[in-house]
Amino acid sequence: MAQNPAQRRYIRRMVLLSAAYIAAVMLASWLIPDDAAATPLTVTIALVPALATSGFIWAMASYVAELNDEYVRMLEIRKMLVATGLTLALTSGWGILELFTNVPRVQLFYVFPFWCLGLAVGSLVNKVTIGDGGPCP
Repeated sequence: MAQNPAQRRYIRRMVLLSAAYIAAVMLASWLIPDDAAATPLTVTIALVPALATSGFIWAMASYVAELNDEYVRMLEIRKMLVATGLTLALTSGWGILELFTNVPRVQLFYVFPFWCLGLAVGSLVNKVTIGDGGPCP
């Protein structure tokens, strides 16, 4: 269970945003047929889940800003830096492969989930390098 107010707010925000994201994806999947043309309506409906994704990013940034403990804040920022570095390295490398070879194309949708997985790698990096993976909000 979260121990400080910043963690409690973070969990509450992420639970609400997760529910909104799932509902928005389900609704878009139901309303937009496969291979639909990119009309203003379909684009608008398809972008609704992106609002929740933007909310996830806001919730994480707010969590870091609201942390009173500088050490925990540093651990969180290190996790985000590792995730960002891994994501930039992977997407840049794969993009170059796509440019010059016939490797399968990867949809941009997967960048944010990969970045989130990078947070777990960042936690492991923290654990290995400084002996503390940080709290699990």
